[in-house]
Amino acid sequence: MGSLIVVAGALWVAVIMWDAFEALVLPRRVTRRLRPTRMFYRLTWRLWSAVARRIRPGGRRETYLSFFGPLSLLVLLAAWAASLVVGFALLQTGLGASLNVPGGGSFTDQLYLSGETFFTLGLGDVTPASRAGRVLVVIEAGIGFAFLALVIGYLPVLYQSFSRREVNITLLDARAGSPPSAAELLRGSWSDHEELTALLREWERWSAEVLESHLSYPVLSYYRSQHDNQSWLTALTTILDASALVMVGIQDACARQASLTFAMARHTVVDLAQVLGRPPIDSSPDRLPASELTRLRAGLAAAGVVVDAGAGADDKLAEMRRMYEPFVTALSEYLLMPLPAWRVGAATHENWRASPWGQTRSLPSDDPHADH
Repeated sequence: MGSLIVVAGALWVAVIMWDAFEALVLPRRVTRRLRPTRMFYRLTWRLWSAVARRIRPGGRRETYLSFFGPLSLLVLLAAWAASLVVGFALLQTGLGASLNVPGGGSFTDQLYLSGETFFTLGLGDVTPASRAGRVLVVIEAGIGFAFLALVIGYLPVLYQSFSRREVNITLLDARAGSPPSAAELLRGSWSDHEELTALLREWERWSAEVLESHLSYPVLSYYRSQHDNQSWLTALTTILDASALVMVGIQDACARQASLTFAMARHTVVDLAQVLGRPPIDSSPDRLPASELTRLRAGLAAAGVVVDAGAGADDKLAEMRRMYEPFVTALSEYLLMPLPAWRVGAATHENWRASPWGQTRSLPSDDPHADH
């Protein structure tokens, strides 16, 4: 019986240490065979999102959802620590390590010793009497110290990645509205082709940073943006929409950069869907039916952006949309992040214009964004 307890404890400690190592030290992999963390997030998000689906879409639901990312991270760290404490207590019990308490100590005493050792309290009121027990105490104390150091180093990196992600999302507000749309983005940036090229290049790099950071730390996928009408998925989908329009319908300007941005953004959504275990969804409502595409072209033409409507253009655009829309749809349904429309018409909202007191300011008439 003691041997079975030792094997169980050693296996549990090894699994948790490997899981923490992959998550904190060696995270840059799309697929992982042994990931208790993945099971933890799938289970807790399923329960959390089930409650969110019963809340009417809006500010209250977004506020509720925004708690999941930070709270789940704290619970995960606590679960790792508790698991290691229990695992070492099982090892001590299985080895028959006696303690300096009456009767040699119960399993509760072993848990207490394991807890004060892991958190390096150094109280010394309960100590092992055997040599094997002392060796385990030294090993656990070292692991506990290393775990604390990893957590201290992990949290700043995580929140720096989150902050870098949100900067570009915030900048998109004045260019494409909130929620953003491809039509608004192109209409506001089309006056200068070099500016549009630079914008697409910047979003190519942003997509690469999101891919790297969210593959390394998938918990970032659950972190919500500051405003209810913004999200990293909405921004990424808008960039994909705009890049597809430039590549298909506006070949004479920015097409090369648009193709590079499209490739990077598409790579991001596909890999993140794989990390989160979301297969593509094809049977979803069409985001851009023929009638809406006609209105989109007309609206852009009125702003001086002529989108090719020649033979084959619609088919090519539909083909490009099939390359990414099933994946963003799957992510949208899973994360409860609504996808942006291709155009928002005259009701474009920009967060920078709003204030808690309902006052707005208009831009001067010569500003290119004043008509938005």
